Amino acid sequence: MSAYKLNIPTKRGSILNGMLFKTEDVKAETVLIAITGIHGNFYPNPFYFNFGETLNSGGFDFIYAQTNDAFNKINTFNVVTRKPEIIGSWNEYFSYTDEDIDAYIDFAVSEGYKNIILAGHSLGANKVIYYLSRHHDKNRVSHFLILSPANLEWLMNGVTQNEKNIVRSMVENGKGKNMLPFEFMGWVPCIADTAHDWLFSQRLNNVHVEIDKDFSQVQQITHSGALLIGTYDNFTYGNPAGFLSNINSHMPSSNENKLIFIERTGHTYQRKEQETANKILEFVKSCA
Repeated sequence: MSAYKLNIPTKRGSILNGMLFKTEDVKAETVLIAITGIHGNFYPNPFYFNFGETLNSGGFDFIYAQTNDAFNKINTFNVVTRKPEIIGSWNEYFSYTDEDIDAYIDFAVSEGYKNIILAGHSLGANKVIYYLSRHHDKNRVSHFLILSPANLEWLMNGVTQNEKNIVRSMVENGKGKNMLPFEFMGWVPCIADTAHDWLFSQRLNNVHVEIDKDFSQVQQITHSGALLIGTYDNFTYGNPAGFLSNINSHMPSSNENKLIFIERTGHTYQRKEQETANKILEFVKSCA
């Protein structure tokens, strides 16, 4: 196995930093691209190393694909403006989702992979759902892997009404690019525009515990694949298996999809990182 840092330019010019875990002896025809969630970097989510090493052992490549919010702040460079810039969870816009994912897929296509599997963890899973509801080219993406999608309504429960009012007022008064006077969700320093996306944009609010909520994005996905979650995932009001099964039941490909439950672990697969990686390898082998 060899690991290479990636600098992936987007159409708007921002450069996204990723990592390619590459097989050494034989050129892989299949690559799994994993879109990260908020603060989904290697530090809190070391399972990405297990994913890369395990997939390489099976003859497959792996791209750890950071988007804007893998860290709170990322010093980078904009190839359009030719100026340094700082991106991160502090100033992300959910409208960047399409071009962020496209940038990684474009890279994989340029590398000659014949089989591209698109995965996403946590908020990255919601981004993959949004992307695949709008993009149906199976020559670019063959299958999906949804890992522990984020229930945005559960996450927003910790935001007080007063905080919501502050966010709305700042955006309506032209102060959307100003920092909030509090940490959003209690742990994310960010501008008002970013918090407004979390609270009021429906762009990534696409999975739910309830059967009768808006699953319109899920219903538009024409790809098939797998959905995975830990049975202790606490983003699901206590029913991870029901949460995942409910999402799958709204997919046109529900009968083709594989549901994978990792027992006795949570949202980031603590102490079950290798078991999770092994299950992912099994799934990728079935797609190759």
